[in-house]
Amino acid sequence: MITHGTSIKIFAGNSNRPLAEEIAKHVGVPVGNAEVTTFSDGEISVNIHETVRGSDVFVIQSTCSPVNDHLMELLIMIDAFKRASAGRITAVMPYYGYARQDRKAKARDPITAKLVADLITSAGADRLLTLDLHAAQIQGFFNIPMDHLVGVPILAQHFLERGFEGDDLVVVSPDLGSVTRARNFASRLNAPLAIVDKRRPKANVAEVMNIIGEVDGKRAILIDDMIDTAGTITQGAKALIEHGAKEVYACCTHGVLSGPAIQRINESPIKELVITNSIPLTPEKQSDKIHVLSVAPLFGEAIERIYEDLPVSTLFE
Repeated sequence: MITHGTSIKIFAGNSNRPLAEEIAKHVGVPVGNAEVTTFSDGEISVNIHETVRGSDVFVIQSTCSPVNDHLMELLIMIDAFKRASAGRITAVMPYYGYARQDRKAKARDPITAKLVADLITSAGADRLLTLDLHAAQIQGFFNIPMDHLVGVPILAQHFLERGFEGDDLVVVSPDLGSVTRARNFASRLNAPLAIVDKRRPKANVAEVMNIIGEVDGKRAILIDDMIDTAGTITQGAKALIEHGAKEVYACCTHGVLSGPAIQRINESPIKELVITNSIPLTPEKQSDKIHVLSVAPLFGEAIERIYEDLPVSTLFE
């Protein structure tokens, strides 16, 4: 907890106010006095009601749905703090929207993750703090320092505390792109690894093809960085049951949960879905199967370390 000086200030946009308050409580400072509203024509209005001159300012904002509104709030807040002579501005983005548009998958595609990086930098951010980017190479889109936190230790600790460990367990990557994350998770649970080999015929439609690894008679935990429409994770769960898994659990860092996600999860064989509060769980996303873990201690510790000019790398352990 920060005890010396008063030069650290934490502000929040409207995307995830409860998480911001929890982080500020962990750090030991109040959430800064700022209003983020809209004018009658829909333009975003930012009013900062306290001095930030020379302060180390942290702006907490997940760019989740409505993505464009929350992104503009973040950019305008950063601009306001820059023009108010803040000493250093850190954009704290528990969830980085547009991260899936990180390359040209086909001709004439935009690389929107890079555009967002440029916007954040141009607005005046001095550094970025985020969690589990969909593609780690997005770190290279920034010309300012970036601290990229990982969610696997938080998720793994939850399952370890409940006795999920050893040979009767298997950790499953829902696709080939998530193998590194799943292997890290599996090593923490001392469990073997399996992979769902799938083909995606079109956007938001996943077709499961095969299971690589032994899952028969085991409890399976699917792990991904995010769950959006839940097609990949629920089809993977069905395939695991068909291949003899006795129970299926799922976990991810970012519960986007858009469109038919909740219905698919409720109708799937998944016994429990563990997510973090990087994105707020709105009323329409509630389900008895969903268990939420807090990333506030992780971000609180990272903010303290950035403020104190201490290494953040120790948090990866």
